[in-house]
Parts: sequence; C-alpha cells; structure tokens
Amino acid sequence: MSAALDWNRQGQIWPHREASSFVRIGSANWHVQRMGDAGTPRILLLHGTGASVHSWRGIMPALANDFEVLACDLPRHAFTHGHLPDDTSLLRMARAIRRLLDNTAFEPDMIVGHSAGAALALQIALDHGFRGPIIGFNSALRPFPGLAAQVFPAIAKVLFVNPFVPRIFSAAASFGGEADRFLYKSTNSRIDAEGLACYSALLKNPRHTKGALAMMANWDLPTLRTRMDEVVNPVLLVHSTDDAAIPLDWAKEAHSWLPTSRLEVLKGLGHLAHEEVPEHAVRLIRAFAAETLAPAD
Repeated sequence: MSAALDWNRQGQIWPHREASSFVRIGSANWHVQRMGDAGTPRILLLHGTGASVHSWRGIMPALANDFEVLACDLPRHAFTHGHLPDDTSLLRMARAIRRLLDNTAFEPDMIVGHSAGAALALQIALDHGFRGPIIGFNSALRPFPGLAAQVFPAIAKVLFVNPFVPRIFSAAASFGGEADRFLYKSTNSRIDAEGLACYSALLKNPRHTKGALAMMANWDLPTLRTRMDEVVNPVLLVHSTDDAAIPLDWAKEAHSWLPTSRLEVLKGLGHLAHEEVPEHAVRLIRAFAAETLAPAD
C-alpha cells in the first residue's frame, strides 16, 4: 500500500498550518482547519475532488474576521485517512460530514462548496436537514450527458481497482512542471506558487490520487439531479466563463433545476476562480451572507 501524506513532512508547506487539528471518529482521522470566533455565524467550506483545505487559503482568514469557519480534507483526500472507499460516494460522504460536524460541535449557518463540494452541500441539505444558504463556486452538478454518464464512472472504477494507475499518474506528475501544466490544462486557472506547491504534493501521492479516483467512481449526480427541485435553501451559483472542467452552459442548466438559485458569472477566470481571485470570492460570500442570514439576536 502506498504511503499516506505525512503531516510532519509534506504538511510543512500547508497554508495556515497553525489552524489545523485532527479529529478521530471511529477508524477515520480527519484533518480540519478552524478559524474565527465562537458566537459569530458559522461557514462550512467543502473543497472539490482531488483538492484539500489549501483550496481555501486565501478565503479563510478574511472570513474569520466576521465568521467562524471550518474546512476539512474530504474522506481519502490529503491528510484525512481511514475511510473506506465506499465512503467517497455522495450519500456516504454527506453522512460522514454530518458526523464530523456533530463531533466538532460545529453547526453551520452557511455552506460554501467548490466543484464537487457544491454537490456535497446540496446532499447535506437534502438528507440532513440543513436549511441555510449554499454557495457553489464552479459547481459540478450536471451529470455527464447520455452514455457518458455510465462510461466515465465505469472508467474511474477500472482505474481505481488497478493498483498501478494512481502510482503511474503520481509519478508522471513528479517530473518538472508537469503538475503545474496538468492543473492549468484541466482548469484554465493560474494560481499562486503556494497553491501550486500543495497541488503538486497531492498529485505526487498515489494514495491521494486513488482517493480522488474513488470519489469520481462513486459520485452519483444523476440521482442528485432528480432531487434538485426539493432544495429549499437559498443557493448562489458562481461560475467562470473560461472554466475548462465544467462549461458555463452546464452551470446554467443546473441553475434552471434549482428553484431557489441565482447565477453569478465571472468573466475570464477558470475552474479555480476562488483561488485566482479570493478577495472577490470573499466579497460574494459576505454579500450573500448579509442577504440570507438572519441577524444575531
């Protein structure tokens, strides 16, 4: 079995390391970051497939001035270990997040998700009674069309069960600037050196890449699609015109399925827009919070 990322080695470069802690729940050991003061409105941040808490490095400290903020590495991602492969399904991951929130006594007032993290936020709302506002940055909500809906998860399953694939993928990412080139080609985003270093460390680790493949193999967006009209939460979808991973047209289609959603379009940015312009992402989060969260008594 490949070695997990070591918090005392690779973790030395992780942004806001001082805000990190580890939460043991059963066999799982969660890596979480928490900032802000108790008694302020609470925001849960959920990263996308293949990422980690570092995705929120430019957003968490700014939000912590007025909110209490919690971010976690999702099951089998980065420094979170001990979950079963099946725990990477949409339903079971939502359930695992709910257990984490209960264990940390963190009841969110708002959930902000990026890419697959937005789908996870909606699943938590549908299955676990969350009724607060949801923001999705470059949300991965639309199932692949037609036959691709069956083909792509099937390919991910094949790659996941092949023990050589994550190693080959990670080895390829370790040569020169290959990780940087892969990230740009797949997202069309230019991000800072700190973020690139974290993504490079993740891509080089076979256990992390296998976790991302497991998430792709188990992600059931078609079922979520059938329930989107049940969502009662205020939803803000923020999507980029130049997203290489998820076309803007797909975001517009998902917006039409959510009866309480609004769509905000960001021009000239890619899939990692919240990392490209974190200050603008913070402004959008603050504005939506001011509009949708009830003032404290």
